[in-house]
This record gives sequence, structure tokens and C-alpha cells, in this order.
Amino acid sequence: MSSETTAPDTIVLVHGFWMTPRSWEHWIAHYEAAGYRVIAPAYPGFDVEVEALNADPTPIEQVTVPQIIERYESAIKELDKPPIIIGHSAGGAFTQILLDHGFGAAGVAINSAPTEGVPVAPLSQLRSTFPVLKNPANRHRAVGFTHEQFQYAFTNGVDEELSRRLYERYAIPANGGILWNSVLANIQPGHQDTWVDYKNDDRAPLLFISGTQDHIMPPAVQRSNHKHYKSDTVTEITEFEGPHFMVALEGWEKIADHALAWALEHSTTEAISPS
Repeated sequence: MSSETTAPDTIVLVHGFWMTPRSWEHWIAHYEAAGYRVIAPAYPGFDVEVEALNADPTPIEQVTVPQIIERYESAIKELDKPPIIIGHSAGGAFTQILLDHGFGAAGVAINSAPTEGVPVAPLSQLRSTFPVLKNPANRHRAVGFTHEQFQYAFTNGVDEELSRRLYERYAIPANGGILWNSVLANIQPGHQDTWVDYKNDDRAPLLFISGTQDHIMPPAVQRSNHKHYKSDTVTEITEFEGPHFMVALEGWEKIADHALAWALEHSTTEAISPS
């Protein structure tokens, strides 16, 4: 184990489902222009373009949560000191897991998928995920959205032409098995893949950012996830106007700047980097 007393100089971006690291392209440029090293690893098998994954979703069907977490932990272990970790959607849940495992100087979970034990499921979330959850056979498939479904789940309230451009540039199918398992995690015995220790006093500070108009991960989900934390470590929540994919819509810079400023202010002064 090693201790660092200097501010983080690296930002790790964790993408969500139905997305690849391309979804962070503006954030990467923004943070790099501010002088930070930025890394945005892909899930295992996702190290290709969006178009390739849409043409052959086999890597999406095969990936597992432990593989995803291992990919990010391996990347962070290569760094000289703990980074700021920022995740969106499922990447927000993975950010929580990484912090719980001892990684990072601070974490920000944007429109985060819930970790194990968060049972809130608003109607808009059920409608958003229905294309996957309507058929148990989807547990063995990669399931994509039509543009209409994408617009409801990710870009509601956005001009249809812009929504379609975002859909065509960023959207890929999602792993149906992982989504089904996340639904069943609260009723299956033992800890599942998205379990975190809500009483872990040793993890880095965590900020939830919630989109006020988010359909697939509504503010109620974020608030419930936040309330589950009972540790002495800083855990805060705030809201920005926008739908689920607000990280790519007008005003995303304010969210990016707020996430970074909060993380720098709250990053542990003697962050522990797992060896």
C-alpha cells in the first residue's frame, strides 16, 4: 500500500450500458484541455468502434460484471496515484464498486444504476428497461434499443433530429443477462455482482449527480442509493436539469466542471492505492 498527499492528476471515465467510451469523447477533450490525464477504458471486448459492435454484438453478450470491474481495477493499478473516477449509468454503479474495493481518491456517479439492495423501480424505469426484461430469453442476448426506445430512456425532451444523431453515433446493444441479474440481485441469496459495503468507512468520497428528467435511472433511484450509505465517509447528492444522456447534451460542461471541482475538493488527502 502507498500513500499520496498530492491532488489527483488523472481522471478515469467509466461508460454505461448501451454505450462505449465514445460517449465520453467531449469530456475527454474537456478534461485534457484542463491539464488532466484522462483514461476511458472500454469493457472487455468493447475495444472497437460502435459500428463494429452493432454489426457483431458477440462481445456484448459475453461480458460479465467481474470482468468489467477487473478491467478498470487493472487500469487504475497502473497509475502512480489514485485517480478521480467518474461513471455514468451502469458506470456509476461500477464507480461505487471500485470505490468500495479501495480504488480512487474520489468518485462521481452520474445518473447511476443502483447497486445491490436498492429496490426502487419507478414506472419510467420499468418502461425504459422493458425491451430487455420483457423476455427471459434476453438473459442470453445483447439487446438494443430502437430510436424511439432510446429517445424515451436516454434523450426524452430532446429534439428528435438531435436525438437520432446521438442514437446513431453512440448507441449499441446491452447485455441482457447483466440487466436481468441486477433486477434479481435483491431477491437472490448471498451477495451478487453489484454488491457494495454501505458501511465502508475506508472508501473515497462519493457524489451522486442525478438528472431531473431521467427516465431510466430517475432521481428516486439516486436518492435511494444515496440513503443506503451509512459510513462516515462523505457521500453527497445533487441534481442537474436533464435526461439520462445529459452528459452529451447542451450544458454538459457545467456537469463536468462540477464533478471535477467536487472531486478535487473532497479527494482524500492521503488516498490509499491498492497494490
